[in-house]
Amino acid sequence: MNQSPDLAAAIDRLAGARVMVIGDVMLDRFIYGGVERISPEAPVPVLRVETEDSMPGGAGNVLRNLVAIGARVCFVAVVGDDQVGRDLISMIAREEDVEPYVLVERNRVSTRKDRFVDGGHQLLRADHETDRAILPETASRIVDIATHAMSGVDVLVLSDYAKGVMTAEVTGAVIDAARHAGIPVIVDPKSHTFSRYRGASVLTPNRQELALAARMDVSDDGEIVAAARTVMEESDAGCILVTRSSAGMSLVERNGTALHLPAEVREVYDVSGAGDSVVAVFAAALGQGLAPEVAARLANLAGGVAVGKSGTAAVGTDDLRHVLHGQAFESNEAKIVSFEAALDMVASWRESAEQVGFTNGCFDLLHPGHVSLLRQARRQCDRLVVALNSDTSVQGLKGPGRPVQSEISRAQILASMADVDLVVVFSEPTPLSLIERLRPDVLVKGSDYRLDEVVGADIVTSYGGRVHLADLVDGYSTTATVTRMAHDAGGR
Repeated sequence: MNQSPDLAAAIDRLAGARVMVIGDVMLDRFIYGGVERISPEAPVPVLRVETEDSMPGGAGNVLRNLVAIGARVCFVAVVGDDQVGRDLISMIAREEDVEPYVLVERNRVSTRKDRFVDGGHQLLRADHETDRAILPETASRIVDIATHAMSGVDVLVLSDYAKGVMTAEVTGAVIDAARHAGIPVIVDPKSHTFSRYRGASVLTPNRQELALAARMDVSDDGEIVAAARTVMEESDAGCILVTRSSAGMSLVERNGTALHLPAEVREVYDVSGAGDSVVAVFAAALGQGLAPEVAARLANLAGGVAVGKSGTAAVGTDDLRHVLHGQAFESNEAKIVSFEAALDMVASWRESAEQVGFTNGCFDLLHPGHVSLLRQARRQCDRLVVALNSDTSVQGLKGPGRPVQSEISRAQILASMADVDLVVVFSEPTPLSLIERLRPDVLVKGSDYRLDEVVGADIVTSYGGRVHLADLVDGYSTTATVTRMAHDAGGR
């Protein structure tokens, strides 16, 4: 797939998006175990339960994905006055950077979906729910909350799971309020009548939902484009983002352009909630002013990551960056990893009593000084983790015109070196948070630093680790090289 060259920078921009989410929240409950026999009472498998896991689903999963990419969220939903509702309120309250408005309606059943899983395969799903429309007074409160909070958000997401929250009145009122405020509206629709979402900026149906709404076949690219144009006319939508499962997704815009993206899936483990990951990333990207095409490419990455995770999984920026790097450089993909993957790898090394080293830098235009530093660092440990500044981070540190090479290129070069075991790209100005969680045994920097100037040195020494200052090779500097190149070019 020919990725846009600015996707790495686009991923960095997702953090900080201000998103309002209104919709149907539910409790996703996963019961994991193993099947070893058939019940003597009936010809059904008996699941020996081993673990259980619960998290907010539906609109709540959109919320979790937005938090995972660093967005700030105003969340509006309705639950019943029951234990499931209280559990959902508690879970949502624990999420950071969220302003929750979870309304409680008496005599309403909160939605819960129980999934019974053996070896990664769902055996059964049991739903406890109602699709009764919320009361008129509840609907009025939602519209009031949304209208008053609209000035503080960049984009509105309507997550309609047809459980009664997104009534025609609520949907129409909040879309009108968003349009009046100049805010794009993303709708994940379940109704087959897309005209009820009239005025939305983007609709994100799956293939089946599009076929039902358009009353047309959607077997190939051409039919999908034709169906998308039909529903755009009915709903006055700006564009349609169609998720197509293993066939990827299609973005069809009112101006006639169509973009078909193949699926970015290595292995399908669990499709639960993948559409929510797509909606969250697409919405955050639009909210940050990114073009629909760039937003769709990022959302496509998110969908591929989500189906490769167990349960209703949230997709973070590290996940997106990792799969982007992996696309570009398959041969060294095992070395270029997300932060969470690095934590798992370091834990496995520690189980084998291996010493873990850590160093960091921009590594722009790799030169013999860099090579010497990495070689010295590797001699201090059994395994070496290199934290690499992202393009955005380098620009903040070095100024316009840097880096000379993209983070993907720099990560690939580092991963090709025998002395390097893992490469983790980070966007912050310093790697302090990585050091705090990875807890390396040895922290390595160049001898041009004093010990008290090394970021994370106090943390590493506090738990018995050590700091090594590597000897420098004189005469090599990326900054000096770039300056000399600019001077030479100006003299021609």
